[in-house]
Amino acid sequence: MPNDYFDFKQFRIEQSACAMKVSTDACLLGAATDLTSATHLLDIGTGTGLLALMAAQRHPSVEIEAVEIDSAAAAQAAANVAASPWAHRMRVHAVGLADYAATQPASFSHIICNPPFFRESLPSADLARNNARHVSAASLSFEELAQFAAQFLLPSGSLTVLLPPPEMAWFEQAAQAVGLSAATRLSIRHRPGARVTRHITRFERGAAACAEKELVIHAGATPGYSSEFRALLTGFYLAL
Repeated sequence: MPNDYFDFKQFRIEQSACAMKVSTDACLLGAATDLTSATHLLDIGTGTGLLALMAAQRHPSVEIEAVEIDSAAAAQAAANVAASPWAHRMRVHAVGLADYAATQPASFSHIICNPPFFRESLPSADLARNNARHVSAASLSFEELAQFAAQFLLPSGSLTVLLPPPEMAWFEQAAQAVGLSAATRLSIRHRPGARVTRHITRFERGAAACAEKELVIHAGATPGYSSEFRALLTGFYLAL
């Protein structure tokens, strides 16, 4: 079973109340998101608060909002934020995205999200974990996420999303329908030659083409992270 906490170099994630624990996927998303010119960032479905805290560590002045519909997870995220060095420029909102949109927040330079994406696998008996992992009537839909981003991103803003390749193709359709196009795509493999398991894609308005890159987590058949993975996560993982 996962530990009730996960220590990073500059902060701790307490996660006993959260359905989704710290994962390699989420850490890669937090480290790979382009924060160039970041001023006001939103983390949608923050869970433990991990992505928001990674953004706060990476960028010394960005103002960060985080929303989480699960009240227990939101409370834990708020506690993780309060215990961090960056609490003065971070806020956690215990609401769903539609209710947050109704507050008419100021526009964002960046939105980041690791949305629910299991569509065909068997749902978990744990309702909170099911809502965090599986696309359902109770969870955040791709269309809702894309529409929110189109409404609340600055004209030059960007949305960064992590999904498996089939689900990313579906999300790209939802994004294109509201005027957002893929600008960059990072394809992630566990080992050289293995299938791509995740895409981290940045969307923006008016992207003419999508720049493709690839990251391999493990260097080869033997244990050990690749140099690219180490370069991304060295500021966060205690073991690097």
